[in-house]
Amino acid sequence: MTRVSLLDRLGLHRKELRAWAMYDWANSAMVTTIVTAVFPIYFSAVAGADLGTAQATYRLAVATTIALAIIAVLSPILGTLADQAGIKKRLLGGFLLIGVVAVGLMFFIERGEWLYAAVLFVVANIAVNGSFVFYDSFLPHIASREEMDRVSTAGYALGYVGGGILLALNLAWIQKPEWFGLPHGPDLTPAQQTLPTRLAFLAVAVWWLLFSIPLFRDVPEPGGSRGGRISVMDAFRTLRETFRHLGRYRQAVIMLVAFLIYNDGIGTIIRMATIYGTELGIGRGALIASIMIVQFVGIPFAFLFGAFAKWIGNKRAVMVGLVVYGIISIFGYFMRTGTHFLILALMVGMVQGGTQALSRSLFASLIPRQQSAEFFGFFAVVEKFAGIFGPALFAQVIALTGSSRGAILSVIAFFVVGGVLLHFVDVEQGQRAAREAEAALSA
Repeated sequence: MTRVSLLDRLGLHRKELRAWAMYDWANSAMVTTIVTAVFPIYFSAVAGADLGTAQATYRLAVATTIALAIIAVLSPILGTLADQAGIKKRLLGGFLLIGVVAVGLMFFIERGEWLYAAVLFVVANIAVNGSFVFYDSFLPHIASREEMDRVSTAGYALGYVGGGILLALNLAWIQKPEWFGLPHGPDLTPAQQTLPTRLAFLAVAVWWLLFSIPLFRDVPEPGGSRGGRISVMDAFRTLRETFRHLGRYRQAVIMLVAFLIYNDGIGTIIRMATIYGTELGIGRGALIASIMIVQFVGIPFAFLFGAFAKWIGNKRAVMVGLVVYGIISIFGYFMRTGTHFLILALMVGMVQGGTQALSRSLFASLIPRQQSAEFFGFFAVVEKFAGIFGPALFAQVIALTGSSRGAILSVIAFFVVGGVLLHFVDVEQGQRAAREAEAALSA
């Protein structure tokens, strides 16, 4: 009887798989601290302090919408260029460096500088989401079809660990600066009061850069389809051809449309939860505790979702996650107290990583490997446009009503419609079409 190691069970049994998954560990610090937890509160309380909480929420939502719209337009072009020239790692590295610089510059944000803060937030969001196009596109090159669910969920789980560890450290010196020899007590200057939070931004920049190194060192660069030549015009021609032949990958297209809709709901909850809780008057302690719950509950549940998918099938596991998200939306509408917010965080932690990881690996199984960056460019477009609608809805509801509570309930529609479309994805047929395309492209 063959003994299966723990690393094999987790999907991390080869060096390149571990190195690839470490980028989730690296970038999740940015997503957790900047997108989800610390920066939204800092934007509302410091950078946008003179705006009022509803206006601060509105302007952060607008900044999010702008960033995702820009990367949605760029993603398919960049993905096609990466496939042609074999420069996935170079393009990922470029976006990484832009993001690291933008996050590092957040250290200099002071009270009332909401525009400066919003611009850096836009640039950092473009950078991290742009890097995901190339990061995700490595998956079908380094993992077999049987390994992809495990490897993808392992990446998300490591992301929860990495993002959670740095967030815990950041929150420790924000809440207890005296433990770290930082300024504390009464009579502090405004710069001294915000120093721990601004140091958290610097820590994210260093963490993101440092833990990205294994990917560049140990993950091989797939060869380009055009022998290393880079041509924007060729990229546009290839995109046109891809659109023309999309019918060949019908199941992948249905999956993309379903993902566009249901991931809008997921992204809205991720991006707006903390600032929404702040607007409702949820205490900072409950907000911090809820963020930590999502991070550390997400670790085992990301792996459990991978095992769950192996038992009932990838698509069905995602459907279960969408049902739970519908319940979360209803509960979020009626939420009133810090305890309610903690319960909500527990539920999100149970399904967030697994649902997104399985969506990524399901899509990867429906596309030919030779066009992975190109197709993950489309995947990124769908993902970013999904992220646009939710924050834009929040901004519109706030503009009309002065409150964001009503927008929470509308998110249910995204999970229902997306789930119905996902139901019609024929996974076996889609995987057959992708393998046939791989054989034809290799001939």
